[in-house]
Amino acid sequence: MTKLYLKKGREESLKRFHPWVFSGAIGGIEGPDPEEGDIVSVYSTRKEFLGWGHYQIGSIAVRMLSFADDLPEGGPDAAFWMQRLQACLDARRAFGLSGSDSTNCYRLVHGEGDGLPGLIVDWYDGVCVLQAHSAGMFRAKSDISAALRTVYGDALLAVYDKSSGTAPFKAGLDLGDGYLWQAAKSEALCPRTVLENGHKFLVDWENGQKTGFFLDQRDNRALVERYARGRRVLNLFCYTGGFSVYALAGGAASVDSVDSSARAIDLVEQNITLNFGPSAPHRALCCDAIDFVKDAPKDAYDLMIVDPPAFAKHRGALANALRAYQRLNAAAISAVAPGGLVFTFSCSQVVDREAFALAVFSAAAETGRRVRIIDRLCQGADHAVNIFHPEGAYLKGLVLYVE
Repeated sequence: MTKLYLKKGREESLKRFHPWVFSGAIGGIEGPDPEEGDIVSVYSTRKEFLGWGHYQIGSIAVRMLSFADDLPEGGPDAAFWMQRLQACLDARRAFGLSGSDSTNCYRLVHGEGDGLPGLIVDWYDGVCVLQAHSAGMFRAKSDISAALRTVYGDALLAVYDKSSGTAPFKAGLDLGDGYLWQAAKSEALCPRTVLENGHKFLVDWENGQKTGFFLDQRDNRALVERYARGRRVLNLFCYTGGFSVYALAGGAASVDSVDSSARAIDLVEQNITLNFGPSAPHRALCCDAIDFVKDAPKDAYDLMIVDPPAFAKHRGALANALRAYQRLNAAAISAVAPGGLVFTFSCSQVVDREAFALAVFSAAAETGRRVRIIDRLCQGADHAVNIFHPEGAYLKGLVLYVE
């Protein structure tokens, strides 16, 4: 196995169990040049063993899988994957998600948060949707699929690989999405109706964004339901209408759902009908969300959800992203009715909480309106944050009261 030796002083983060080794920290290599996805061991400049993980070409050179000298001969084996995935499932049971009568969809594996950097697995009532963010996890997907079958037993109907949109690697790997395993291949599984807090949603992991549904907003959707009664609601960047369903369930007077994707709007309408029938006080609008809120009549909405896609996926885009958050939030704060609420979010990992709050502060100052922060929001418990990897806290939200 290839051994990587770190430069002097660069081992401290690993001793604090941070799971990334940056390429600039590597001082030397012993053994064959590793290929993307290979298992490598990591040592300090004094040849002190620090752990092992997946090698990757890029700024993050190694994603650590263990900080102990416990690598099975030949690399991670079936027992390794089963133990790690069982620990993830046990945690979801502890969170009250697995086994719940009202919720049968959740994130089983959240990368670094669950000690499996580069791997995402979402559970949709019997179907696991897998996304690899590293070549190592992509190369291990068959072993991961087999371990999921053991962990879930007969409850598992299928494992679907949807890594083509998340893979930062190309080296000779077939990135075509598809089913890794199905219990009954003749059964039509997608789209699938799932339950979240008793609400029904159609999830299309084959054609939809990410794994098909934004599970990280579960708790924040429930908060919208709590505040929605009697309010006129605008859901911007609505995707398949998660916030819209919760708002109507909470007694909203009306809900407008806006997204630029015709496919998403179609699913919004299906989800509204699935929960409330065809006569719900709801409009689905396929148009640009930013243009819509800028042109929205003043005081037409008492509650707005502003949940855009990531404006910055790397640090080079940070400055432009913060300006975009400021412009978008200024438009929302300007348009919401007096006494209204704005739920505003950023899912950009490189935008930290302080920077996002400052962008929203600047937006409020620009409007001249009196604005209070009444809540600070984050991702759900199944999108766990490793205490040694604070970068995992990617979802940031504020609830604003606007006079």
